[in-house]
Amino acid sequence: MTISTFLFTPFTSLTFSHRTLHSCPQLSPKNQPLLFKSKPKRTPITAKSKRNDSADAPDRIISAICYFYPFFDGIQYGRYVIAQFTPLQLMIQPLLPAIRIFRSFPLNGFLVFLTLYFVIVRNPSFSRYVRFNTMQAIVLDVLLIFPDLLERSFNPRDGLGLDLMMSLDSTVFLFILVCLIYGSSSCLLGQMPRLPIVAEAADRQVL
Repeated sequence: MTISTFLFTPFTSLTFSHRTLHSCPQLSPKNQPLLFKSKPKRTPITAKSKRNDSADAPDRIISAICYFYPFFDGIQYGRYVIAQFTPLQLMIQPLLPAIRIFRSFPLNGFLVFLTLYFVIVRNPSFSRYVRFNTMQAIVLDVLLIFPDLLERSFNPRDGLGLDLMMSLDSTVFLFILVCLIYGSSSCLLGQMPRLPIVAEAADRQVL
C-alpha cells in the first residue's frame, strides 16, 4: 500500500560536610553518646527531579515518544502535501506500520489520551520534564479538533472551497510535523521544548 493510498483512505475519527572530631579528655563518658551520634545516610542525587526541568535518559526518551501521538492522530491532514513531495513520503514510510496500528481501532486515540494524561501527567512519580512534554503533546492533539470540525462542516468538493481546505490541511500537517521534529529532537538532547500556542496551557496543567 503506497503512502498516498493509505492517507486518502477514510479514517475513523476520533552536601553534607563532615568534621573530624577529636576526643576531648574533659568530657565524661556520660555525655559522649550525645556528641557522637551516627550520621544519616546520604541520599544519592540523580538528574531526575519532580520540581525542576532536569531529565535523565529514560525521561528524554519517554518525552520524545509522546510527540508522536498528535502526529499519528493528525497524519490525515498531510494527504495532499505528502502526495506532492517525495521526500515527505520517504520520511513517513518507516512510520506507516505504527500509524496503521494506531488507527486500526476507533478508540485507540482516546485510550492513548487517557493513558498519557492519567498515567503520566497526573502522576507525581514522573519528573516535571516528562509531565510537561506529555501535556504539550496532549494539548497539541486537542487542537486538532478545530480543523476536523471545519472539514466536517463544509467539506467542499471542488472549486475555491476545496483549494482553501487543501491549504488548511497542509498547514496543519506541516505544523504538527515541525512540532514533532522540534519537540522530539529537543527532548533527546535534554532541552526543554516550548511549543507555540500549547506551552502556556501545558504549564497550567503541570504543577
